[in-house]
Amino acid sequence: MRRRGGGGSAPRLPLLLLALAVAVAACWAGRADGHGAHPLSRISIHRARVALDASAAVRASPDLLGSRGEDTAWVTVEFKIPRASDGDWIGVFSPSNFNASTCPGSHGSGPGPAICSAPIKYQFANYSSAYNKSGKGALRFQLINQRQDFSLALFTGGLSNPTLVAVSNRIAFANPKAPVYPRLALGKTWNEMTVTWTSGYGTSEAHPFVQWGMKGSSPVHAPADTVTFGRESLCGEPARSVGWRDPGFIHTAFLKNLSPEKEYYYRIGHMLHDGKVIWGKPKSFRAPPYPGQKSLQRVVIFGDMGKDERDGSNEYQNYQPASLNTTDALIRDLDNTDMVFHIGDISYANGYLSQWDQFTQQVGPITSRVPYMLASGNHERDFPNSGSLYNGTDSGGECGVPAEAMYYAPTEKRVNYWYAMDYGMFRFCVADSEHDWREGTEQYRFLDRCLGSVDRARQPWLVFIAHRVLGYSSGFFYGYDGAFAEPMARRSLEGLWRRHRVDVAFYGHVHQYERTCPVYQERCVPDGRGTVHVVVGGGGSHLSNFTAVAPPWSVYREMDYGFGKLTASDARSLQFEYRRSSDGKVYDSFTLHRD
Repeated sequence: MRRRGGGGSAPRLPLLLLALAVAVAACWAGRADGHGAHPLSRISIHRARVALDASAAVRASPDLLGSRGEDTAWVTVEFKIPRASDGDWIGVFSPSNFNASTCPGSHGSGPGPAICSAPIKYQFANYSSAYNKSGKGALRFQLINQRQDFSLALFTGGLSNPTLVAVSNRIAFANPKAPVYPRLALGKTWNEMTVTWTSGYGTSEAHPFVQWGMKGSSPVHAPADTVTFGRESLCGEPARSVGWRDPGFIHTAFLKNLSPEKEYYYRIGHMLHDGKVIWGKPKSFRAPPYPGQKSLQRVVIFGDMGKDERDGSNEYQNYQPASLNTTDALIRDLDNTDMVFHIGDISYANGYLSQWDQFTQQVGPITSRVPYMLASGNHERDFPNSGSLYNGTDSGGECGVPAEAMYYAPTEKRVNYWYAMDYGMFRFCVADSEHDWREGTEQYRFLDRCLGSVDRARQPWLVFIAHRVLGYSSGFFYGYDGAFAEPMARRSLEGLWRRHRVDVAFYGHVHQYERTCPVYQERCVPDGRGTVHVVVGGGGSHLSNFTAVAPPWSVYREMDYGFGKLTASDARSLQFEYRRSSDGKVYDSFTLHRD
């Protein structure tokens, strides 16, 4: 194998040292990943007081949203207060009744909190010009259909000591229960596509299904499975307290026996008991190629994107500043994309469950047209004593439950987020870096099978994927102690990559771009004797620093936002491009050649 484009074994660490190294790495990762707190966690909502002021007012318009079936709507909020200050803010709450009566359980002998749920989003009142002088202002919010009604509230006292002084009129979508945000994913066989979506309809109220067929043929119906989850399914705060919001119902239908690379149309729907059908919007997708099929196959890979707000709410530009840039760049190039891998740190909801709806709406134009495949990251899974390999709190008490419910993946077990996937000339082996991957574990045995069971004559391109860097990275918090990866990762896995001749390995977690030479045991080696390792963690969250000096195996590194793209058209060459999110242009590339 030839590649064109731009020292010794890993140390043996005792388990105690591994635990220490993991803890230190988690600390550095937390600093890099956190970049301050989640925007909604800045609000001390459990400390909020209610002191309604008759001279303050909030008015939202229009009252009725989505009257023509829209899933999003812009709302204008007008407000006034006698004495304005820089700390005043407007929060969007859903459901509209968010007072103490909605708080779960008993508060004992004390009065308990006045408000038990965080807002979906917020803006400071002084975003409206002249507010501080006049005490009057107007702001615009973009709302999405999230199954319940809304109200907007005016608070004084800043985010740390909020006092509720006025609440708006109730506003709602015409059908809050409508099916929304379809999400495609490949099934457990190459000729199966899954469609997942969210609605407010339980199975006792309506029958969920997908109407689908090949273009030019009569449609058929595929029934959908339905799941949901409650607070008790989650493992900690804030997901079980102020971050909780009812997730509605998540439906998944399985479209089977697809013809390779044919165009199909589909439409999600719910049949009510009276026979009326509530439809989603019509969509289409292209069926995947069969294993070994030689055709043009284009796969986008990135991690750590998160979400942002198009209306400027939540000061999200300080948390995931390039999320919308990446999303929009992918949408612009969608006609040239066949599949997307988002390899961990998906929505960065961090226990604020309303943000999962926000994320699914943001990426909806992508997920409704091409398969959107996930890997599990620390911000989906990690929480102390929850079964994760790492004991950080990055998931905010979610412990993987929302991610596993909201997005389908062809895993052997739902809680073990590792899987194999065949796509034309590719075999993808997706690891779950948040569960133990060391030699002797269940996941290690799976990876060995996945990497070793593919017929390379038919599927020449073998790709390994994980969220955390299990291979090579000169990101600062990996390089400061000389490990340049998760502790013990290469000791456990590098032999697998070498034995099974893995072509490329992709990672997120470090918010930057970097690629290596074909490398084995920290040395560049001839093509075909090592694996090219690529970090594509610059999907949208704040950027991470590199070490001051690049290691010899680091060929290209860039501290910017972007995503990777694999393109194969035959069994002889595989092209990779790194594109910046800001303009979609190629800034690094390489090509693997197979003789």
